[in-house]
Amino acid sequence: MLIYKQFTFDSAHFLPNVPEGHKCANMHGHTYALSVFVEGHPDEKTGWIIDYGDLKKHIKPVIDILDHHLLNEIPGLENPTSEILTIWLWNKLKPMIPELKRIELKETPSSGVIYEG
Repeated sequence: MLIYKQFTFDSAHFLPNVPEGHKCANMHGHTYALSVFVEGHPDEKTGWIIDYGDLKKHIKPVIDILDHHLLNEIPGLENPTSEILTIWLWNKLKPMIPELKRIELKETPSSGVIYEG
């Protein structure tokens, strides 16, 4: 079984390695939508895989690093494509949430990344 929790954050970035003239070379921002999926079996007593409050407690400090910041200034995100940002998020979250199965990151309503480690 998979459960999920969704988060949003706003960040600015620019992509330094795109071809000359590409619009993403200019600084711009996104309201990112992050879905975090956890896999497991419901506990016999609680009926939960994980308490959503505990999930939020682990994820919020990571989101706070990104929210309302220039991603390019964060170590490891010097070229903050959605793909690289998703791997960065996974590497921060997986040690705290061993049951983590998948993350989905949308940078626009129609564009995003799914990553399963």
